[in-house]
Amino acid sequence: MRTLGLIGGMSWESSAHYYRLINQGVRARKGGAHSAPLLMLSVDFKEIAALQHAGDWPTLGKRMAAAARTLVDAGAEAIVLCTNTMHQVADAIEAAQPQPLLHIADATGAAIAEAGHRRVGLLGTAFTMEQPFYRARLTERFGLEVLTPGIEERAEVHRIIYEELVRGIVSDNSRARYTAIIAGLVANGATAVILGCTEIMLLIAQSDSPVPLFDTTALHATMAVDFAIG
Repeated sequence: MRTLGLIGGMSWESSAHYYRLINQGVRARKGGAHSAPLLMLSVDFKEIAALQHAGDWPTLGKRMAAAARTLVDAGAEAIVLCTNTMHQVADAIEAAQPQPLLHIADATGAAIAEAGHRRVGLLGTAFTMEQPFYRARLTERFGLEVLTPGIEERAEVHRIIYEELVRGIVSDNSRARYTAIIAGLVANGATAVILGCTEIMLLIAQSDSPVPLFDTTALHATMAVDFAIG
């Protein structure tokens, strides 16, 4: 198997699920006592979140590029960036080292297109919902029309991620709020919804939605397993 280099800690709440899902996937595919050859570099998310909200993407790009180089130098044969939002700096990571970056939007878009959906809702951080790096990739590569909630709903989705989910807080009130926002996306024509932040899967399950949910954490982990097994 090929060795994966995971950049985690954004937040560690979801990075722990990456470790579990990738190893479970390898064991399911190869059987027995098999597990995945992994390297993980985990960052301090408080520093990362401060730079995100300050809009200092150049510094974030340098940090993620340095993390990727460290993993490659240690033997990683592909980079798995365990977050949706930080794919804003995917180009910097790819330019800094020779190994492939397994892009989370590609894992997501391919699964949605294969399932036959074309008009999908997107939940995530404000950066993921509002900036073009994620939505444009889904549109240009997979032909998807991507809907996002209204401005107040986007702010609430973002708040719950940063004030609750990244701190391991899972609230029934927040689940109800997300469920209502999903219903609004469906009312606007979405036939599926992307859980476009790796922490949302801690809060929302398929039973909370009238349409299929595409969990980016699980889809990205599957892409990583495919690469590792080759």
